[in-house]
Amino acid sequence: MRVKCVLCDKIESIDSDRPLAKKLRNRPIHTYMCEECSKRISDRTRERHDNGMTFNQQGREEKDDYI
Repeated sequence: MRVKCVLCDKIESIDSDRPLAKKLRNRPIHTYMCEECSKRISDRTRERHDNGMTFNQQGREEKDDYI
């Protein structure tokens, strides 16, 4: 099966029997990312976590004085 990376548009060939290939065929919302892009993103994310530059996405709970 031929797949295309969503970030760098590199076309690769993966085995059609792999679970990833089945997931990509049956669920169009899933996208493929090559190993280089995946590694680059994980490395940069790890650097941000180590430097403390992450933000809480859930938001802060406000205390209600009346409860």
